[in-house]
Amino acid sequence: MKRHTFALEVNKGKMAEFRKRLGAIWHELATFLDVRGMGNFSIWNAENIIFGYFETDDGFVFDDKDKEIVAEWEKQCQNIYRWISIPFQNMRLMYQDFGVVRESKELIRHRVFITRLKDGAEEEYKLRHDALVTARGNEITRGPDSNFSIWYSGGFIFGYNEIDTTMEHEMTAEEKESTIQWETRMLEIMDWVTNDVDWITGEVHESIKRIAWHG
Repeated sequence: MKRHTFALEVNKGKMAEFRKRLGAIWHELATFLDVRGMGNFSIWNAENIIFGYFETDDGFVFDDKDKEIVAEWEKQCQNIYRWISIPFQNMRLMYQDFGVVRESKELIRHRVFITRLKDGAEEEYKLRHDALVTARGNEITRGPDSNFSIWYSGGFIFGYNEIDTTMEHEMTAEEKESTIQWETRMLEIMDWVTNDVDWITGEVHESIKRIAWHG
C-alpha cells in the first residue's frame, strides 16, 4: 500500500468559499477516487491549513489525465489557496509506525495534527524521530496506534494516526510523564497549530476537523 499526502494554505477569509467549491466538485471527485483506486481519502482543517491523506495500491502513479482533471478543478478555485506541498508529489516522510493497519475503520479514532517547524529545524526533527524507530528496534507495533505517519512540507509537520479504540487505555503516570518530557523538548524546535499539547502548555489552539472523507 502507498500512502499519499498533500497540503494547502487557504487565503485569509476564504475558508467558507473553499468548502463551498469542494462541495461543488465532490461528486465528480468521489467518482475519480473510485475509478483510480484511491481509498481512505480524507481532508482535515485547522486554522487556514488543509491537510489531505489517501491510500493506493503500490503500483499507483499519477498520469497525465489525472493532472488534467485536477487542473480543471483548480481553475474553479483560483485565488482561494496556495500549495504547501508540491502537487502530485508526496511530502517528506519524517516518521512512520504503521503497525497493524485496521481494514475496518468503524472502531477507529483519528489523531491528526499540524505543527510549524522553527527555521532550520527540519533535520533535527527527523533525527529525533529516527531515534524513536531505533529505540523500538523497527518492530511492528500491535496497537492501539495504527497507520501512523508524520510528513513534512513547506515548514509544516503533518501527522496522521488511526487509533484502535478497543485497545486504548488510560495513560499511566509513567506514560504521562514521558509524554510531557517529550512534548516539552519538541517545543524547542516547533510550534503547534493544533491543540494536542494544550493540556501541557496551557495555551489554546484549534482542534483539527475532518471536513471530507471518502472510502
